[in-house]
Amino acid sequence: MEKERLDFLMELLNTPSPSSMEMEIQKRWIEEMRPYADEIQTDHAGNAIAVLNPEADFKIMLAGHCDEIALVVNRIDEDGYVYVDKMGGINPKAAVGMKVSIQGHGGTLTGVIGVNAQHHGGLKGDFGLEELFIDCGAKSKEEVEKFVQIGDLAVYKREPEVLMDRYIAGRGLDNRTGQFVVGEVLRRLSEKKLNVGVYAASTVNEETNMGGAYFAAAGIEPTMAIACDVTFATDYPGVDKRKHGDVRLEKGPVLAKGAPINRKINQLLEKTASSLDMDVQYELTPRATGTDADKMRLTGKGVPVSLVSLPLRYMHSPVETASIQDMEEEITLLVEMIAGMTGKESLNPLDD
Repeated sequence: MEKERLDFLMELLNTPSPSSMEMEIQKRWIEEMRPYADEIQTDHAGNAIAVLNPEADFKIMLAGHCDEIALVVNRIDEDGYVYVDKMGGINPKAAVGMKVSIQGHGGTLTGVIGVNAQHHGGLKGDFGLEELFIDCGAKSKEEVEKFVQIGDLAVYKREPEVLMDRYIAGRGLDNRTGQFVVGEVLRRLSEKKLNVGVYAASTVNEETNMGGAYFAAAGIEPTMAIACDVTFATDYPGVDKRKHGDVRLEKGPVLAKGAPINRKINQLLEKTASSLDMDVQYELTPRATGTDADKMRLTGKGVPVSLVSLPLRYMHSPVETASIQDMEEEITLLVEMIAGMTGKESLNPLDD
């Protein structure tokens, strides 16, 4: 990956974007996309949509959500300790001992998630967030309330890093990588003559309610839609591959198979991958995908959808890890498929 593009990805990963508070990262993404897009759209949900060839009848929507899991303040005690609940799928065990950045109404405040010393009994067995607290160094509730109020959000204070020049590790790769992918696909397609319209949507709220994807697809009314997200890699110790499948980093993008997925779109993806001599992997989504694809599919008169995912280790932890190579291959796959489309493709699975 070119250094300039990697630097932009790292900038996205460094930008706090807790679900329901994605404004800063959206503004930066819009700024980056504006030179390449024919137009930029936004909506009342907070989605940012970069468009190529908006006059085309055949419209392809690519959705990568920009929000990350977070903590939400629900109580401040008299001694200034801050208590939190989940904003998305926070794992309490992964939170222990982490630094956090509270995006407070009165400014950003750094804190640490305190933990009872092992000498004093430590944390035993399963526990919830209600047993944890954030220590900001304050001495009183009044001191904290100058910065923080109920409902403010906090993210892990963790910078992304490149491992062995091949992997990226950090918080919120789910799914700022997807936001980056859809933008990069549009950037590269901007140099090509297209027969279809392309709507690269940086969506909001996926980690909490997927409402952003619904707003975006309802407004665009796409002919087809592809969610670009992450999925569970199973190539590290302790994962039962018999139960969770065999998905590995550096083995290519992952295509979903299941009832929500349009077979015709998957065939287009597979044909393109074959022409590129590119490996793809598969995951099963029998009933639902658990991604933006589910909401996009059910907008308007119904939208044919597919899901292309990046293998990700350590999901919903501060050290999510993905492959730069896989990201590049996913971008290439989508660029080549879309660039080769005529706009006359049938997505009806009953058509031969």
